[in-house]
Parts: sequence; structure tokens; C-alpha cells
Amino acid sequence: MSARIVAQAIDSLRRGWPVAIRTDHGALAVLAIETGDPKRLAAFDPDGTATVLLSSGRAATLKLSNQAPAAAPDCPVMLERAPWLDFDAATALADPQFDLLTPWKGPYRAIEMADRIAAAAAIRLATLAGMLPAFFVKPGDDAALILSPDDIDDHEDAQRLTIAARAHLPVAGAESAEIVAFRTPEMPGEHVALMIGAPNGAPPLVRLHSECLTGDVLGSLKCDCGPQLDAAITAIAASGWGILLYLRQEGRGIGLINKLRAYALQDQGFDTVDANTRLGFAVDSRDFRVAAHMLKLLGQRSVRLLTNNPEKVAQLEAAGITVIERVPHKLPANPHNERYLATKRDRTGHEF
Repeated sequence: MSARIVAQAIDSLRRGWPVAIRTDHGALAVLAIETGDPKRLAAFDPDGTATVLLSSGRAATLKLSNQAPAAAPDCPVMLERAPWLDFDAATALADPQFDLLTPWKGPYRAIEMADRIAAAAAIRLATLAGMLPAFFVKPGDDAALILSPDDIDDHEDAQRLTIAARAHLPVAGAESAEIVAFRTPEMPGEHVALMIGAPNGAPPLVRLHSECLTGDVLGSLKCDCGPQLDAAITAIAASGWGILLYLRQEGRGIGLINKLRAYALQDQGFDTVDANTRLGFAVDSRDFRVAAHMLKLLGQRSVRLLTNNPEKVAQLEAAGITVIERVPHKLPANPHNERYLATKRDRTGHEF
């Protein structure tokens, strides 16, 4: 039931329909600012009293989280409704593309929220939907669709992942490869494993590669994803045997649209870390527990990991996969991604 209701909630948010999140403390109805409009807001909140909910990262960017009621780290921030906080003003608060274009109306005041659990669940739901984490909210459960934080937590559980199909797939650099597709009821996209070579009793060389349409398919020079993918296949083939896991976590887990928004912010001068936080997301929203479960389904619990990211090692080991060696995966920079790679080294702990 959780998978179905979360999928319905995501669809509702994308269509501009409100949903409600119910907890032991009551219920909170939410209307996504990104897909709303003044008419939908008026129908959702005819009295004009709905408050605005922002993620902690976005509120910090706007200097709205330094007030006592909103001082809890990582806690969403609720803004008091004021006469000047109409739909256009809320859109400017939610979408950082307007930060340098829109004069602030304000002042805005952060207020104590009655149900932080429901508020945090709403922010998680926005991330799953690939939408800006910003809502008009009001108490009550008069929305057509009602779900709980547990539904959202269950949606993020990798344990229901299963192998759906597998076939021989010769690829450039590894003509003896086999592709294995994984499916879970919670997600519309399928994760994939590329099995390269034959198991030989030794721990496989494994690469966790997160989907990157711009880099993997279009050849973007803004990141190193496409070259990393090609180099990983070559390295695994040279090692004798191993596995490339292709994970559907575009844009470090925030989705393609938000990744492109982050690119636009980078064009304004922000680095990849600050772009993500200005959007209201974590620096990295990926969850590598799904990769650990894929490896278990493939019968592998001990691996050599091809990565520069210690967080991948930590998450795999926390999920029951032994990483016996971290193998560096370094490629040369180009003029378009030099700053991006330096940011990964200096601000996100990558070890090159």
C-alpha cells in the first residue's frame, strides 16, 4: 500500500494538487509551490492563512533560519503568513533563480511548527518527486490523498528490490558483459548491473555509477560522469571480473530538473555544493543502500570499490557489504569541469 500511495502523492504534487500528511499529532495539508498557481492557492487556502514551509538549506540561504524557533539544524522552517506573502512572493522564496531578480518584500518571520515530523516528511516527499522543497501548508486532512511519514520511509526501503531480467550485452570495452535489471514497486525507474567477466572467487571490482543523462548520453563537459563510466568499464574488464551498478539517482538524487536548476546557479557563480543548498536540498541526496542490496542479490558481500568518494564506502559497509579495498578512480580535468572537481575534493571529501 505504501508504494502505491507515495506514487499517487508524487503524481498529485506534480499536477499541482494538495496532499495531506497525517501523524500522531494531527495532519498537515500541503500544496507544492512549484506546481501551484494563485487560483490553486485560493482554492486550497481561501482564508489566506496558510503558512510557507521551506527546507532548512533553503531557509539558511535566505537567512531565515537564524531565528530561535527555527534554529534546529536540518529542521524545515515555517514562515508566518503576512499580507505580502502571496503566491508570487512564495515562488521567489522557493526558487533560487529569482534570488538575483526579485526584490524582497518581507520582513519574513520564522515561527514554531506544531508537527515537525509531518513537515520533514513533506520535504522528503518533494525530493522523491524531484520538485523544489517548498509548500503552502495548513492544518487538516481535507486533501483527497492522505499518507503518513511511514509510507514515505517505506518507499525509501531497498529491501523490496528484485531481479527482473538479465541478458548477455556486449558493450564497448567489455564484449562478454551481462546486464541485470532490478525493479522495486516503489520506484518507476529500473536500476541496472553490468556484470563484466566471470566470477573467479575473488572479490569483484565494483563501481557505483549514478545516472547522469547530460554526461553519460549527451557528453556534457561540466562533469566527469561520462568519462568515469567508460573508464570504469575498462578498469573492471582489465581486472578480470567485476560489476558496474548503474543507479537511477540523477543529480545526486535530486532529479534531472533540479540538476539543471543547479547548473543554472553554477552559471551565476555558485559551486555545486552551494547550488544544491540554495535549491533547498542536501549536498548529496543519494542513498547507496540500494546498491548494497543489488550486490547481495548478485551474491556478492565483499568487494573492491572503484571510487574517490569515502561516503560510498561508509554506506556500503553500514548496509552489510565489506569493502576490502578502495581503488581510486581519477581522470584528467577539462576547462569546463576543473572547478567542479576541485569542489568535490575540497568540500565533499572526495579523495583523488
